[in-house]
Amino acid sequence: MTTTNTKASAKQIDLNDPKYYFNRELSWLEFNYRVLHEALDERTPLLERLKFMAIFSANLDEFFMVRVAGLKQQLEAGVTNLTADGRTPAQQLKDINDRLLPLIEKQHQHFERVLKAKLTNHGIHLLDYVDLNQEQKNYIDRFFEEHIFPVLTPLAVDPSHPFPYISNLSLNLAVVVKDPDTEEELFARVKVPKVLPRFVPFPEELRQRQKGKVSVWTGVPLEQAIAHNLEYLFPGMNIMECYAFRVTRNADLAVEEDEADDLLLAIEQELYKRRIGRSAVRLEIQAGTPDDVRSMIKRELALAEEDIYDIDGLLGLGDLMSFMALPLPELKDRPWSPVIPPRLNRLQDINLTNEVEDGDDFFSIIRDGDLLVHHPYHSFSGTVQRFLTQAAYDPHVLAIKMTLYRTSGDSPILKALITAAENGKQVSVLVELKARFDEENNINWARKLEKSGVHVVYGLVGLKTHTKISLVVRQEENKIRRYVHIGTGNYNPKTAKLYTDLGIISCREDLGADLTDLFNFLTGYSRQKSYRQLLVAPVSLRDRTLAMIHREIDNCKHKGTGRIIAKMNSLVDQEVIATLYEASNAGVQIDLIVRGICCLRPGIKGVSDNIRVISIIGRFLEHSRIFYFYNNGEEELYIGSADWMKRNLSRRVEAVTPIADPEIAKDLQEILGVMLSDNRQAWELQPDGSYIQRQPEENSQAQSAHSILMTMAMQSVGIA
Repeated sequence: MTTTNTKASAKQIDLNDPKYYFNRELSWLEFNYRVLHEALDERTPLLERLKFMAIFSANLDEFFMVRVAGLKQQLEAGVTNLTADGRTPAQQLKDINDRLLPLIEKQHQHFERVLKAKLTNHGIHLLDYVDLNQEQKNYIDRFFEEHIFPVLTPLAVDPSHPFPYISNLSLNLAVVVKDPDTEEELFARVKVPKVLPRFVPFPEELRQRQKGKVSVWTGVPLEQAIAHNLEYLFPGMNIMECYAFRVTRNADLAVEEDEADDLLLAIEQELYKRRIGRSAVRLEIQAGTPDDVRSMIKRELALAEEDIYDIDGLLGLGDLMSFMALPLPELKDRPWSPVIPPRLNRLQDINLTNEVEDGDDFFSIIRDGDLLVHHPYHSFSGTVQRFLTQAAYDPHVLAIKMTLYRTSGDSPILKALITAAENGKQVSVLVELKARFDEENNINWARKLEKSGVHVVYGLVGLKTHTKISLVVRQEENKIRRYVHIGTGNYNPKTAKLYTDLGIISCREDLGADLTDLFNFLTGYSRQKSYRQLLVAPVSLRDRTLAMIHREIDNCKHKGTGRIIAKMNSLVDQEVIATLYEASNAGVQIDLIVRGICCLRPGIKGVSDNIRVISIIGRFLEHSRIFYFYNNGEEELYIGSADWMKRNLSRRVEAVTPIADPEIAKDLQEILGVMLSDNRQAWELQPDGSYIQRQPEENSQAQSAHSILMTMAMQSVGIA
């Protein structure tokens, strides 16, 4: 362990120096590159490679709609404040463009030159219209006339027809036609309709054949079916040119909560603005589009040259996700069925509509001790959903309270809450209306909950409620007992199959009392400043986190051992990073598992040489947060909803819970150990900001964290 740096030398280091911090936006781009790499990696099953291509594109869409749009607004407002790494908004926009251009080129070249050929080898033929045989062309032309043409609306652009509004993320065709009578060239726009599938499949008899076998799928992009039938839209005109383009607009909501008498109405109005769109922030356009067409679109969208991305190939590769529906399991990850924790196995046959016998219900099992759930290795429906559903039917349950940040449109949990209210229970739900891109879904559910008699609140002014908590109040003999779930992920049964998340289900009195106080803080006028066990943002989480890091520093300075392991989605907060630098300088050994953005620069001599950072990108989206502090042998572990970002520590309501059960603490340490030993999906952050993917040593096997944890879950229920 390195302990040579002294307190005096630490004082000479200016921890506010920009050279010690990575830029948040550029760090995010490096994260998205790691996503793209899964699509480039031959070890990834073929259709999963298409999935990662799609995720890379979808991630970029959101990045432009929110992050780039925000930087552009700062630029327009004349903001010149420097980020922690010393960049202005203008510098960040330039650096984003410089980094993205080669990434996007790599993505499209790999898809066009590598993946399409591999798809063909497996009987998946994504063809260009010009390569179709005559019979196939005839089919597409008939399909266009019968199914596509009635949906289309060509929009002319001339002195009597202003340039049409181009909606956010829409795929369009820029069409140049010539009037044969006047020889005048005219411009029109045709929107590729989202109501139709992006790729038009052929019937079996028209699919490609390989070695005498009919291909699994053959088809063409929808926009090509339109482009080669434009004479239907412009009869009597000569079709001169046609080029695809796609627009991204600012889609972040701007709600002044202090000015909004009705938050629900204010957000609905902002959602309407999002749908019709704000200013354009990016133009993707088909490579080779003539300068006059390109310049006109750029001018009408009020974009600069650096906002334009020339695409050599298909635009909108996010639509590749549709190929995951093909019935080709050999080209996908092997199916995974989450297991039920062994303690809950005897619950599987309980009829929830009837009162269960004592000793057989969920609550009696929790009274035996805290339960750790780890999704997607543990079934969400068989654990968290089961807990809340049983609470809805149990006649001894008096009240249910929970927070909802994101959930699915057909959530069984929300149906259970409605059932609970109909059964006469006191049900209170905090619905976070400001959950980005889930606002409309949350508004719809909030109204349904209110109609069923659920008490719905919308959070606190100026604070987004991000914590994942639920509280069940139950009458038992002569006392009230409170059961809690405190998690790292959303109450969403769909994402629980894709995201790794942790949760504790407990009936510990101190946690129940803390959640009661926290819900009173969220729904009433409580100004709770202290909690028994929970670390709550914005009240105590920042101070306690810094204090625990300082405790490790003090232990090292007194000839003890300092050790921190922290797993999270993003590490951005400058105060936390500076304190970690101090800890490294004091000799504290620090391992950070940060999936996405990391603004901390590891491996700097005399500053962060005791800090190591890895990122794990793979089959599941790493979403759980775990915090370990050695504490001179009195080890402490925490899980919760908060990353180490300024917004999580200062501008959101978050809850992080200590782990009291020694066996659960061991389980969490084992999870951290599996992550740290990963040599298949782990990337190591370098001092220059690049990441290097770990590789198995010669004659050794790959250690994939996700595969190991799936195996461990199966072994826990007796499946070899």
